[in-house]
Amino acid sequence: MKRHPRRSVPATLTALVLLAACALVAVVTIQMLLGETPWIRYDTVAAALHGTRWTDTVTAIVGAAAVLLGLILVLAAIIPGKPVVLPLRGDLDSGASRRSYRSTLRVAASAVDGVSDARVKLKPRTIAATVTTGRTTIDGLADAVRRSVEERLDQIDPAVRPTVRVKIRAVRKAS
Repeated sequence: MKRHPRRSVPATLTALVLLAACALVAVVTIQMLLGETPWIRYDTVAAALHGTRWTDTVTAIVGAAAVLLGLILVLAAIIPGKPVVLPLRGDLDSGASRRSYRSTLRVAASAVDGVSDARVKLKPRTIAATVTTGRTTIDGLADAVRRSVEERLDQIDPAVRPTVRVKIRAVRKAS
């Protein structure tokens, strides 16, 4: 189970732009059918477009912007984002949310004696834990944090076992 994030922001923006364009066309059409003066006159738009040449700078800029916007939307649809649910090993199709996975590993890292703060970053194949300590000697602390995080990983049992990297930040330096 690898559920990727939905592309709701690009889809919503595209839908709103299309809705606004359709609403404008509908309002102008209804105004024309009722014999009222439309907000946008067809003759004015047709004359402006008829007078435009393919070699004009404005045409090239508008075309380039449309192509760029289209490429951005296609790339947003094709390129997968970070998985929202990370797969777990087992008989069932199960997974853990990225947020709970990260917070569980952060708690495991901060449970080690001498660690005052822990931050965990989930990368595709690695877990990077950065811990802060008030100790002046940090000998063995990285190994203890790595063991604690790996024990928690054994309990979680992810489908793909990431490697654990630990970085220690000492607040106080040894004199």
